[in-house]
Order: sequence, then C-alpha cells, then structure tokens
Amino acid sequence: MAIILDDISRTFSEYLLLPRLTRRDQSINKIVLKTPIGKYQSGKASKFDINIPVVSACMQSVSGTSLAISLARQGGLSMIFCSQSIDSQVEMVGQVKAHKAGFVTSGANTKPESTLASLLELMSETGHSTIPVTVDGSARGEFCGLITDQDFWEFEDDLGNSVKDHMTPKSEVFFGTEGITLRKANQLLHHHKKDCLPILDRAGNLNSLVFKKDYVDHQRHPLELLDENKRLSVGAAINTHDYRQRVPALIEAGADVLCFDSSDGFTEFQMDG
Repeated sequence: MAIILDDISRTFSEYLLLPRLTRRDQSINKIVLKTPIGKYQSGKASKFDINIPVVSACMQSVSGTSLAISLARQGGLSMIFCSQSIDSQVEMVGQVKAHKAGFVTSGANTKPESTLASLLELMSETGHSTIPVTVDGSARGEFCGLITDQDFWEFEDDLGNSVKDHMTPKSEVFFGTEGITLRKANQLLHHHKKDCLPILDRAGNLNSLVFKKDYVDHQRHPLELLDENKRLSVGAAINTHDYRQRVPALIEAGADVLCFDSSDGFTEFQMDG
C-alpha cells in the first residue's frame, strides 16, 4: 500500500555548494579517493582499501574476468559472481591474479627437445611470446634458456626443428636469483635492455619471471589495486549453500575479499550458517 508523505520534498537543484578559498598547495592531483571496503574500528586502519570508490556487482552479466582486470587497473574492485561451479569461479579469480605481477610464475613452458610446431601451438593457446625452456618443461624445472617469437620464422624455418636449436641458452641469458627485490629486478632489465628477466633459485631451477611490460603498465596506472605480491586484487561472491567448500577454494586461489550474495536475506540457509 502506498504511503503519502506530508513532509517538504527537496530536489538536488535546490542545493548549492558554496565555494571556499583555494590555497596554493591544493590541487586535483592531491585528491585521495581511497575507500575502506569493510567495517573497521574508529581510530584504527582499515584492513583493506580500494583506491577509487567503485565496486562492480557480483552478477554474471557484469563481473567477469575482463572487467575485474580493467577495474583493478583503475583502482577499483570486482566481485566475481558465484552463480557458477566452484572450479569455474576459482579459475576466473586465478586469471585475474595471473594477469600481471611483479614476479610471475610462468604459465607456458617448453622442453629443449620440443619442436617449433608445438611451440607455436603453445604460443597461440596462451598468447605468450616469451617462453622459458626447462629440462622437464615445467614452471619450476631446471632452467635451460629462453625462446621468443623473434628467434625463428614460422614460414622460413623448419617447424620440425628442436627448440634448443633456436633458443637463447642459459649461458647467454641475464637472470636474477631468488630473493632479489622487484626494484632490483627492474633495474637489471633496464641496465641490460631486456624485456624479460628469469629468476632462478640456487639450484638453477626456474622460480619466476619479471617483465618490462609489467613495470611500464604499473607506471601508466598508478592507482591500480595490487596485493602484497604486486598482483591485481579481486573479490569473489559466495552463497549460503556451498560456502563451506567455496570459501577455502577461493582463498587458495588468491581472492582478496569475499562477500555474501543472496537474493533474500531471510532464509533458513542464512540462519543455519
């Protein structure tokens, strides 16, 4: 039933903002829109802040991987929707976390004995143009060298050739050692004029990769929302049905924030939880 209010109504146009004195040290560049994303005690620091007050809805038609990446790069946060299987949601969170980082765990690797044909297929599937070469073809295997799409010509070289015949061997690759700071790694990239710096452990196994493009991208997006490992931040929605299984899986995948998504706040599922 409709309720008629007898109070005076107001419109936005009835209010005016009175200008105050603009001082010399005040500028647009000094405006900070950092916003706490959760409840916190007065006088204490928030546990998690976003750099702009924008959070995308946890809806299937809104918060997908692409928006989550784009919004985090601008300083906001997306909530990956939970109206999908746990595995699918975990994969989406993982894609956001793996988009860029200071130290990247290589998601595409090959063996020295692999053919250029299989390498081309791997590059096509992953979109990567720089591929680490390890003894067993794993992301943590013994490092042998690097191969890029500049090291061979698809329509000139025999695609049956081995990767080892075209790669840059370890002896000619500039690399950092495990424990190096991100700043020092970027300085090495700059000094040696390279686009990729492999990071190896003391045993010579591949640990991670540092890319020039990630440094450049960060400079172009100073407000991007990053976690402590320099990965993009992302949130994820959970429901009141399978949250006991979904929560630990999402935390393991690297989700920074979780929120309950329910169309009805008065159900037995919430009371049971």
